[in-house]
Amino acid sequence: MAGMNDQEILEVVDRAINDFTGNLNDLGSAIGMLMLGRRYGWRVVLLIHSPSTVRKYVKILGLRNLRDALPEVGELAHRSNAWKLIDGTANFWKVVRGQISGVRSAIVERSNNR
Repeated sequence: MAGMNDQEILEVVDRAINDFTGNLNDLGSAIGMLMLGRRYGWRVVLLIHSPSTVRKYVKILGLRNLRDALPEVGELAHRSNAWKLIDGTANFWKVVRGQISGVRSAIVERSNNR
């Protein structure tokens, strides 16, 4: 599945805002994860955030999981330093589980074609 379309994403965000109780910083971070993920993909999201943080944000957003909501690899994934390190290797899940350290990174670089 390619993930949700923009209208479906907006509906998730609106529903989360309407239903949320708690610290608004958590809600804002969850929405930010979702919005970035729609362009970077769920694999990059899992390289940025810890599994427990992703679970927390997915719960806040009322989603079953990220795989249904986001593309696996978004059109901007190539800008992610962490994705560049593991793209094409079999190490993705080892990095996500913490079995390989030093790869997780939230750093992105400007695309050369812009």
